[in-house]
Amino acid sequence: MLSSVLIIVAAIVGVVVAAILYIYGRFGRRPHGLPSTALPVAEAGTELDRLIMPLLAGRPNANGVALVSDSIEALVVRAHAARRAGRSLDLQYYYWKDDLTGLLLAREILAAADRGVCVRLLLDDINAGIHDRMCIALDAHPNIEVRLFNPSRARTDRFRRGFEMAIRAFSATRRMHNKLWVADGRVAIAGGRNIGDAYFDAAELSNFRDLDVWMVGPVLDQASAMFDRYWNSDSVLPIAALRTPRKQYLPALREAVDGLARTPAGRFYIERVDKAAQETGIYHGTRRLHWSSQIRLASDPPEKALMQRRQNWLLRELFPLIEAATRDLRIISPYFIPGVAGTRELAAIVSRGARVAVLTNSLAATDVAAVHGGYMKYRRKLIQAGIALFELKEQGDVAEGHRMTLFGRRNASLHSKAFVVDGLNGFVGSMNFDPRSASLNTEMGVVFADAALAGELASMFEEETSPSISYRLGMDGSRLVWRDRANGSERLLRREPDASLARRMIANLIRILPIESQL
Repeated sequence: MLSSVLIIVAAIVGVVVAAILYIYGRFGRRPHGLPSTALPVAEAGTELDRLIMPLLAGRPNANGVALVSDSIEALVVRAHAARRAGRSLDLQYYYWKDDLTGLLLAREILAAADRGVCVRLLLDDINAGIHDRMCIALDAHPNIEVRLFNPSRARTDRFRRGFEMAIRAFSATRRMHNKLWVADGRVAIAGGRNIGDAYFDAAELSNFRDLDVWMVGPVLDQASAMFDRYWNSDSVLPIAALRTPRKQYLPALREAVDGLARTPAGRFYIERVDKAAQETGIYHGTRRLHWSSQIRLASDPPEKALMQRRQNWLLRELFPLIEAATRDLRIISPYFIPGVAGTRELAAIVSRGARVAVLTNSLAATDVAAVHGGYMKYRRKLIQAGIALFELKEQGDVAEGHRMTLFGRRNASLHSKAFVVDGLNGFVGSMNFDPRSASLNTEMGVVFADAALAGELASMFEEETSPSISYRLGMDGSRLVWRDRANGSERLLRREPDASLARRMIANLIRILPIESQL
């Protein structure tokens, strides 16, 4: 009997060890891809060189930046950076969907690659497995290479992928949340947007309110170096090392992107992109840029995914800026879970005489109800400490900025991540105020010390927290209440506004579970 038990135990241990070796050994056995770095910038070798150089003339140490909140403009600046590139495109995203706008931008990078542009596309693997076919197709182009961050070896078999995720429970949750678009080493776009319809006002049900920063100047050296660090890191593998190349996928992708112009939705967005390109003014020097030498890029090191180089994690760089607030701190975070320590620190800032205001999603507006459950437990303490708490409505007032899309009026969800301190310092990027961004994901963004840029961001905050767009939370005795304005009159609500029973149940369940560190 004992020998049978020992045999069973040995077999189980053997299977587990084999699985671990199979999964973790993939990095040792599989090629990481040849190291590569950003191509050097030429004086006037490409159209982007010729467009950007006059903007930089006479400003040797200054960076020019523009905040991009409009979703169509966000699509335009990416498409036209690719369209005007003649040397390189370095693209880094948490995910890239193969939907309408994802295919539109794939169309632009294919066209760039056909012109001889060297394209490096780095995606996190948590969502890439769903879109492997598009990634394999792009990788088949001789001028495009696709690599994946912290990838799963199992690609097509859901059972094997699930088993691998279970075995790698701790490492599999460490994701690359960065968003960066670099063209010719001349233009960079960073912020909160991934690539997909919901980020560019093209989704049928709900679209994100998001924010990017368009940049030119010396900050591009930082952008290229940052991309290179991730591209050549130990956590990255070429997709060709994980999936057998399929040459037929590239012609199929070309057919799909060429067919976009024959669909009503495709024509609609292609025309909007072409029209907006003439109006945005960024590439023609007609839009006013913020010029400052006090603008830089900052990011977590890629080794954060391996729990290394803690002293260089992004939060350690940003926290002193927040802690130093003396007059005013405004935070925009779609997923906001301050934790005990964060709640205490925000309360301490208020106690020193500063005004602290936070904008996040309402339960009805959020795309992740579970995260809202982690946030709910801190609301009363935040309000009692004197923090102004706002929650974005699912449907704001059209007159105050809610966009009409091809599909009519649709719901809104906050996705911008930013803060501004004392009308001078601030941040716009990919990092939420939650445990996942702090400890699990790699994040990045733009850090600045510029009064004009801070003022523009503060104005955006004030607009987004107006009563027609957001609820202001408060207390009525011991009870939480939501205040807003609808149809010209003030309202007071005593229950999560517009949230379904299912959402309330999910949020309240997560609220009591001990999983905050994973949210």
